[in-house]
Amino acid sequence: MTMFDLSGRVAVVTGANTGLGQAIAVALAVAGASIVAVGRSAMDETEAAVRKAGARFHAISADLGSIEPVKAIVNEAVKTFGRLDILVNNAGIIRRADAIDFTEADWDAVMDVNLKSAFFLSQAAARHMIERGSGKIINIASLLSFQGGIRIPSYTASKSGLAGLTRLLACEWAARGVNVNAIAPGYFVTNNTTALREDADRSAAILARIPAGHWGNPDELGGAAVFLASPASDYVHGIVLPVDGGWLAR
Repeated sequence: MTMFDLSGRVAVVTGANTGLGQAIAVALAVAGASIVAVGRSAMDETEAAVRKAGARFHAISADLGSIEPVKAIVNEAVKTFGRLDILVNNAGIIRRADAIDFTEADWDAVMDVNLKSAFFLSQAAARHMIERGSGKIINIASLLSFQGGIRIPSYTASKSGLAGLTRLLACEWAARGVNVNAIAPGYFVTNNTTALREDADRSAAILARIPAGHWGNPDELGGAAVFLASPASDYVHGIVLPVDGGWLAR
């Protein structure tokens, strides 16, 4: 199991205050990593779970609706724990409306958080990682990196772009010691899916297509993140790994 041991590693996880980001942060902490949690709201629950796992924790309050805090996040992580080994670009937002009515404001807001900030945070982290000759960057993509979906045009565009960006960065940075990969979660119980789960017809239709027979629980994503953050994935570059209960196989 030493291949999955993250002892001594430092991980920055964005959007770590709740949902998938929180679950990923806790999974990395259980594997031994120190956690720098980035979010817009209080992260007391995440901190308690990380510390219960015996890992160090540091919170950074930041709004990734702009790239202004990006360099400071990396610098603070390195200053606090002395290094940066893992970056998880999990922060994301969603806006729902028919494409015919979708506004420029909703388009820009989603693209700025989900794609633009993810790129520039990866760039800032990679400058530190390349200098050290090693690092792991994990982007949280989506099933919408493979499919179109409905009523979420900017989300679909951002997650499709993030999958492409994952492959491009892997091509550029693999030989420099940095692994860039992505996870594509399926339908999980998070704040972003509340509207879908509260729509009885949509929820039933979604559930009927999931071979596993249930919406994903956030803690079911942690293993994939630990794998991509660990030495077990050292020769894995540029993949988009679905964790979807079999959705794409249907």
